[in-house]
Amino acid sequence: MESLIDAPWQMWATLAIIGVTIVVYTIDRFPLELVSGGVIVALLALFLAAPLEDNGVNQLTTETLLSGFASPALFAILGLLIVGQGMFQSGALEHPTEYLLRAYDKQPILITAAIFLFIMAVSAFLNNTPVVVMFIPIMAALAQQGKISVSRFMMPLSYLSIFGGMTTIIGSSTNLLALQSYRATTGGEIGFFELTPMGSLLAGAGVIYMLTAGRWLMPIRQNPNQTAINEREGKHFIAQIEITRGHPLIGKGPISGLFVDLPDITVRMVQRREKAILPPFDDFAFKSGDVVIVAATRTALTSLLKSNPEMLEGLMAETSIADEEDGSVQRSTQLTMVEAIVAPGSRLIGRSIAQIGFHAQTDCVIVGIERRSRMIRTQMNTIRLEAGDVLLILGDINDIRNLRSDRDILLLEWSMQGLPDPRNARVAAFIFAAIIAATATGFAPIAVAAITGATAMVATGCLNVRQAARAIDRRIYLLIGASLAMGAALERTGGAALIGEGISSAVGGLGPTAVLSAFFILCAGLTNVLSNNATAVLFTPIAVSAARQLGIDEHILVLTVIFGSNCSFATPVAYQTNLLVMSPGHYKFRDFMVVGGPLIILIWLVYTIVAPFYYGLN
Repeated sequence: MESLIDAPWQMWATLAIIGVTIVVYTIDRFPLELVSGGVIVALLALFLAAPLEDNGVNQLTTETLLSGFASPALFAILGLLIVGQGMFQSGALEHPTEYLLRAYDKQPILITAAIFLFIMAVSAFLNNTPVVVMFIPIMAALAQQGKISVSRFMMPLSYLSIFGGMTTIIGSSTNLLALQSYRATTGGEIGFFELTPMGSLLAGAGVIYMLTAGRWLMPIRQNPNQTAINEREGKHFIAQIEITRGHPLIGKGPISGLFVDLPDITVRMVQRREKAILPPFDDFAFKSGDVVIVAATRTALTSLLKSNPEMLEGLMAETSIADEEDGSVQRSTQLTMVEAIVAPGSRLIGRSIAQIGFHAQTDCVIVGIERRSRMIRTQMNTIRLEAGDVLLILGDINDIRNLRSDRDILLLEWSMQGLPDPRNARVAAFIFAAIIAATATGFAPIAVAAITGATAMVATGCLNVRQAARAIDRRIYLLIGASLAMGAALERTGGAALIGEGISSAVGGLGPTAVLSAFFILCAGLTNVLSNNATAVLFTPIAVSAARQLGIDEHILVLTVIFGSNCSFATPVAYQTNLLVMSPGHYKFRDFMVVGGPLIILIWLVYTIVAPFYYGLN
């Protein structure tokens, strides 16, 4: 009671501002950027008009409130976002996932489990968002291959990435922000793998839930457009492979009638000088100078480009672009594939690809032609185009966009797909491994390692400046800055101590276990309606204050806040990955509550039972 009487009025004003902000964040009627900017302006105006002084020293200056925008945690998060984008753009994770997909037919259950474990492992060291973005099409392919509803895969994909984020200090921006708040409040530190034992246990409980009750609660929904999509994906394009000197197909032939080096691709003809060789290809081996006419789906051609670009080296070479600064030729790092239809009345009708000079005019390459499923056995360059032909076009992203104004073809925007340059994959993987090694061994702070890695990703061409800029979400930037400002104001005005005292009075008499349990479920509930980042930052100083009043190790209570704040399972707005899988999984808002609500209760109970023994509180 005495603390309430002595509390400065600025504390109540701060609590009111934070309370209003939480409500406005929750109702989601205004842009998050506007709300974040509004709370910063409100706090700046409050403490500019009525400074909070102690012995004549202003405790909350403008520099203090805005320091969140220059905090190491913020730059670590931004750096890791760019690194994650570099891993995604370079396709560094595609080889292991493609291997798992190829093995899916033989052992579907084992391979599905391996993929989900791989997602958890990667999410422990990378920002979850690019990981989920990369795996959405992979999980959709698994669902289609196994004739399973895609809704059975998408929600587990999001949840497992969140589980993985619980296990290391860089696994989630939530962890890094809580560390920053803890460091600013007490000067304490949290080890790189300190979250791993308890985080792995909670993740294990979550995995068991998803395999049992969660699987039963998961909705089963089909994409109403799936039939049309499957029909489009089944269309075969005519493509051409030129066997140049040093080509990987030289000397290779069929095994039992199949070319194992060209998976899911049918060889229709081989042009060897003036001679056309047709199936069956008995006692045959490719030679330098052969022109191979194949039929393949877009998916098969894309997989070939990603996994073994040397197969189409002639086409890849034509997609090189000139550097505007010095005129040197560099290979594009933004290769994009798109489909286009030859328009009625087009000037291309009746002319062959060689005659229209498509590459010379557009800097793009026609990779394949699809003509109403008709069988074509001739060199692609000699095929005379007809109205309605579908062209599969490969080129730099900027050149592809320029095709929008071409009246001779109708660009199918929905089919546009970026292709990572596989030669960058090893570079990106090396940079990523160096970041993990430097951080885990203590050689460099997280912020330094992340920023260095992000710079290296751009410098080595794994992604360009624009792609790196797009990886930085302005909403995250403003939300983090606003959250750290609210946390600083809450701690300096005594608001954190007041709330901590209230929680201590309510559950402190029941023992340390009750305090841990109360903080966990409070953070878990709030993170689903506010933000995991804001929840972690706001409750870290509260947890420190409560721990000091109750004589509990403040470090343990801060870890409790981190684990609770990561439980963003019950709403699609709780975390970005939930929003990402909502549309591909055809989920409704209530689906997350039905599946995620019991999951939060389960993890809360497991933590309440195990944590006191693990931390030695009993």
